[in-house]
Amino acid sequence: MTKNGSANPSRKMRRRRSIDVVDAKVAVDLATAQTYSENVFLFVPNLIGYTRIILAGLSLHFMSYHPKYCTLAYVISCLLDAVDGQAARALGQTSKFGAVLDMVTDRCTTSCLLCYLSSVYPNFAMVFQFLIALDFASHYMHMYSSLITGSRSHKLVTSEVSRILWYYYNDSRTLFFMCAGNELFFVSLYLMRWVDTPIGLGVYSPWLADLTWPELVAIPSAFVCVGKNIINLVQLWKASKILVGVDLAERAHAREVQAKKE
Repeated sequence: MTKNGSANPSRKMRRRRSIDVVDAKVAVDLATAQTYSENVFLFVPNLIGYTRIILAGLSLHFMSYHPKYCTLAYVISCLLDAVDGQAARALGQTSKFGAVLDMVTDRCTTSCLLCYLSSVYPNFAMVFQFLIALDFASHYMHMYSSLITGSRSHKLVTSEVSRILWYYYNDSRTLFFMCAGNELFFVSLYLMRWVDTPIGLGVYSPWLADLTWPELVAIPSAFVCVGKNIINLVQLWKASKILVGVDLAERAHAREVQAKKE
């Protein structure tokens, strides 16, 4: 502790909790020489990840002219996101490659849909572009801050760092609800372009006379989408503070080393 009672940044330097750092060339050689019995590329959860990518590609192919096939492929790809993690834990096949593959697939799939929505709703193009930028920035910075602080997974967030992120990542039901609701809102916006038949709620209120079922789904899921992006903002801010804190600790440590040399 310093005289004013604050923590000394230089004393916060510690060894990483993760495995020892592997040289990049050694890692490439290990990946090249891996056997069929333990090939990380062929782990079941990673095979599920490849299936998600194929389904996402099919949804993009059908997106501009066949909403049923597009929606089916997109929804199945998103639902498989909840399966690969469970398979990894059940089979003992968790991997860093799988975690990154899962995150990259999520980001790219959602971004491609948002790009399409930008063309369909040009007046809201800036909003969709902002959501893409926020999603990528918050997850990239969060992943990087997790790596440099020695965490084995970006989902291992303690309540001391952020209660919001701790509850979001450590409660599987909350994580699924927020991610599913967010995707459901974007899919509803996509289907609103194709469905214009009212569902007949005008008997209850004249305000609901022209309401279609995608619009009905979009209304509650919009609140989930807002909540999800608030979490992205929190994640971006906390990751920024972690990176700055690491910078301060390293600078303080460098000054101590320089002082000892003098």
